[in-house]
Amino acid sequence: MSEHHTHPPVPLLVIGGGAMAQAILRGALDAGALDPGRIVVCDPDATKHDALRALGVRVEHATASAMDAAHPGAVMLLCVKPQMLATVAEEIGARRFDGLAVSILAGARSHRVREALGGTARVVRVMPNTPAQLRMGVSAVALGAGATPEDADLAASLFAAVGAVVRIDEGMMDAFTALAGSGPAYVFYLAGAMQRAALEMGFDATQGDEIVRATIEGAAALLARDRGVTADELRARVTSRKGTTQAATDAMDEAGVMDAIVRAVLAARDRGAALSEQV
Repeated sequence: MSEHHTHPPVPLLVIGGGAMAQAILRGALDAGALDPGRIVVCDPDATKHDALRALGVRVEHATASAMDAAHPGAVMLLCVKPQMLATVAEEIGARRFDGLAVSILAGARSHRVREALGGTARVVRVMPNTPAQLRMGVSAVALGAGATPEDADLAASLFAAVGAVVRIDEGMMDAFTALAGSGPAYVFYLAGAMQRAALEMGFDATQGDEIVRATIEGAAALLARDRGVTADELRARVTSRKGTTQAATDAMDEAGVMDAIVRAVLAARDRGAALSEQV
């Protein structure tokens, strides 16, 4: 279930200015959820700075200078890679951060993030997925260490600008990551298999690619439109008894494809849980 909350634009301190941070900022700015004049972004990679400045925000190279430049009461949006948390924590040093920190660090549990920021931050964990870059993402919001329901509302309002938002318990974050964070890759995997089949049947690579992309895009649009219809029901609608589609799905069932996909998603969840122990 998606949700959208309206709040006055809050000041923001963004640590990490990569593709996901830029997508979130662009979506939230377009939606009027943020004021560019109250946003400071920190990224040591100067090659990202022009794209960030084009959004109208202030850009700093270092965490310390970004914290100095941030507006009072700024929400910290942590968009670095999980393995960078220790470096960011070191750069924050003795300053501590006692405001709201919204973390999109995969696998980094909220108590660990809070500890890294000095032990006084209020942490909300959010996991967006890559279609957020097209404002078609789905993000999970989970109350973390020290955070309030109002903190979660604020985070939800920010991420609603780049797609759907679901509320989950933090303990479900590894499961959500396996389903939605890794989910686009499962669709790309299917697309790759269909493209291989296209070549084997005699289509050239360009034609096969075009057919597969258009087919998946159309199927996804039907799935998005027909909200009251299950995926199994949609499949049944295009499956004639003893027809071509049934021949294909029977072959998949005999090969255990459905069970293999379920096992794959569970494996992703378990790997996420194991990685969380290392962050």
